[in-house]
Amino acid sequence: MADDERSPLESEIRRLIAAAGQMPVAEYMRLCLTDPQYGYYVTRDPLGAGGDFITAPEVSQMFGELIGVWMAAVWRQMGAPANVRIVELGPGRGTMMADALRAARVVKDFHDAVVLHLIEVSPRLQELQRQRLQAFGLQIAWHAALADVPGGPSIILANEFIDTLPVHQAVKRNDGWHQRVVGIGVGDKLTFGVGRDPWRQFEATLPPAVRQAPEDAIFEWRPDSIGLELGQRARTGGAALIIDYGHSKSGLGDTLQAVADHAFADPLAAPGQADLTAHVDFEALALSAESIGARCHGPLPLRDLLFNLGINERAARLKARATSEAAAEIELALARLTAPGKRGMGELFKALAIADRKLDPLPGFVALA
Repeated sequence: MADDERSPLESEIRRLIAAAGQMPVAEYMRLCLTDPQYGYYVTRDPLGAGGDFITAPEVSQMFGELIGVWMAAVWRQMGAPANVRIVELGPGRGTMMADALRAARVVKDFHDAVVLHLIEVSPRLQELQRQRLQAFGLQIAWHAALADVPGGPSIILANEFIDTLPVHQAVKRNDGWHQRVVGIGVGDKLTFGVGRDPWRQFEATLPPAVRQAPEDAIFEWRPDSIGLELGQRARTGGAALIIDYGHSKSGLGDTLQAVADHAFADPLAAPGQADLTAHVDFEALALSAESIGARCHGPLPLRDLLFNLGINERAARLKARATSEAAAEIELALARLTAPGKRGMGELFKALAIADRKLDPLPGFVALA
């Protein structure tokens, strides 16, 4: 590929590889998504029909409305603090938060107590969030990281956020586990490879279920920091709700994938111009949060959480006031959110709550009577 056919970020990645050697997968993913000049999330609005993918809040207002009901119920369990930090990690266009706040307006005391804290690195998305949320008359602060949010009673939401955090990968060889890297291969193309030297004692750090891995197996993980941070915030009177796609138990496999224009793409083909994600290891996330004293609820399949929160009833009320065409769209959205398999999000997507041990049971994680 000629230099003028490469994405600007690919040229920068090649320069870094030439200077420092093969690049760890996690560093490659970080640059692709959040490079200050060329990163995917910094340079575009990726959502909706005109973007690269559609998230649950874009499928139907019902999703965000149920999250709003969940927040208000948890706030009451927390003792109805007069100042509660509602924190969303990666708010997209603000669609979910707008739907949630609209639904939660019926609990006036809750609405009056809310201060919004949005974790967002994209200037373009920040502006869309401002436009969509300013009508609610709430204080809104934007931050680059969760660590920047002031302490205090908090309810944290993370919908399809953890999957975008850089994932580390290791490959099993006959002499041990090696780091998986990105380098320059045949035809002068970016390619996956393995670091030269095995990691000593790496196998001892693996979950017991995957220690006897076959040769060429791939194990991927994220640092414990996000689980520890969520656990730290939640264990002192708060709660966090994580909704994402992934696996309930730690396991082997390469789940790194790229999506562009609503289709899967080669993760190495156009750095910075496609969304890169990897499945969330919910078991690892829960273990890190519980290690510092928080309590985890779930993970549940997304459909179970939505059924428990009353999505069928909400859909029925919306259809009762809708035209026949709109009612059909509501039914399609309900199926998209709750259906199993490739037809919907109900099984692949999971919901995990992390909370203070005093907040038990949490709404949605026990079937409603």
